[in-house]
Amino acid sequence: MTVRLLLSLAALTAALAGPLAAQTPPAATPAPAPQAAPQALPTPADGILARVQGVEIRQADLDAAEEDIGGQTTAQMSPEQKREYLLSFVIDLTLAAKAAEQRNVQSGPDFARKLTYYRNKLLVETLLNAETRARVTEEEMRKIYDEQRARITPEEEVRARHILVETEEEAKALIAQIRGGGDFEAIAKEKSKDPGGQRNGGDLGFFTKAQMVPEFAEAAFAMQAGQLSETPVKSQFGWHIIKVEERRQRQIPSFEQVRGQIEDFLTRRVQADLVQRLRSEAQVQRFVEPPARPQIPGLPGAPTTPRP
Repeated sequence: MTVRLLLSLAALTAALAGPLAAQTPPAATPAPAPQAAPQALPTPADGILARVQGVEIRQADLDAAEEDIGGQTTAQMSPEQKREYLLSFVIDLTLAAKAAEQRNVQSGPDFARKLTYYRNKLLVETLLNAETRARVTEEEMRKIYDEQRARITPEEEVRARHILVETEEEAKALIAQIRGGGDFEAIAKEKSKDPGGQRNGGDLGFFTKAQMVPEFAEAAFAMQAGQLSETPVKSQFGWHIIKVEERRQRQIPSFEQVRGQIEDFLTRRVQADLVQRLRSEAQVQRFVEPPARPQIPGLPGAPTTPRP
């Protein structure tokens, strides 16, 4: 609640600057100039950005606040706006903390326990971040990429368009219309029951066989590029008229395309390994039994369902 209130005060301070700036008539828009690299904001020689009742506030305090409350809140701000926003927040936080100390709230029964909890949480976050920096390396990420890439078997993809209608008779009539010179895309936009087909002329993009319902996939992958289905294809959605546009081998994404996913995966694995190792090396006594895992019918150990 306190942090939300302080955030609201900081947001209000930033919002008040808007109407003042709006009173100045805008100048003519100049031609766009090449963007220069962002420069560091000037900082006082002693590094102190503010002093609140004797407490010095430095850039490191703003950095900690940004890590806590930043994200989308400060992402769109200019460097000057962001520093002012964070500085106002830290000043208010410091003032409120001083007031709390004067009221001796830290002597309350729950304060010490909560302080221990958040201290432990910060210690764990710092440990996990250090472990991640040490083990999530470029070399390790490329190793995972190469291992996964070697396991990928070449798979064919098809790019096709389709028109979806409710009856076989309507589908046959549209096939005849297309074979007679009708434009597939225009007919798809007018006649298809598939909302996507109405927007883009029935284009489904590239897909693999496993990504489509079996009836549609069998028909599409049996056709060549440029070919129109001879007869309508029935599926659970209705009757399809298919036109294959292209066929190709599925492209394996480059390392750079999946780098972020590999980094996330490796980070989770490194942190999970650390926690598992700590558990295995520690002596833990539990005085409350964990609940039994729900058993799924059909798996070993699951109770059999009596037959009538």
